[in-house]
Amino acid sequence: MSTIEIPPDSLGVIVTYFEMMQKPPAKEKQSDLVFRSWDHPDPASYKSLFHRIGEEWLWFGRLLMSDTELKAILHDEATEIISVQHGDNIVGFAELDFSESQQCEIVYFGLVPEMNGKGYGNALMAETLKRAWKDDINRVWLHTCTNDSQRATGFYKREGFTAYKREIDIHPDPRITGHLSMDAGPHVPIIKGPN
Repeated sequence: MSTIEIPPDSLGVIVTYFEMMQKPPAKEKQSDLVFRSWDHPDPASYKSLFHRIGEEWLWFGRLLMSDTELKAILHDEATEIISVQHGDNIVGFAELDFSESQQCEIVYFGLVPEMNGKGYGNALMAETLKRAWKDDINRVWLHTCTNDSQRATGFYKREGFTAYKREIDIHPDPRITGHLSMDAGPHVPIIKGPN
């Protein structure tokens, strides 16, 4: 058995990849959510929602990007974004990437914290899979990591995904770099190096 030491000021996470190789039977989940295509979102609005959803789980990838870099992804014709509305509020989104032939990656998938644990994730996944499985798609995949909710892995398995690969990712802690507040991800300790 071997271990890998994570440098101070950094995070180490185990990333697990999941895939679905066959289109599942359509599921209509009854919900009071409204799903809309979010065409050409403004990077600032996207980052704001991304932050609200992902701060608890230490999502930071999109926060590192300039608005120009992010806009190039969000406005690419291979990207499809689903916004989730509850009443007058946007409460979640799913970002789909169709840039690889015959594949769809669910790049991001989430709801704001107050919507979690109420069954809304099932409705969002039903809508996401409906949109992901276009006629020429034969594989839908995504990844999660040990910073995510402990319920994520079980949720993806129940939805029909199968784990196929793991990696270790080591990156600067986004709380220490200032991309997230020091209170973000309280389930993951902050370890600072010598100043």
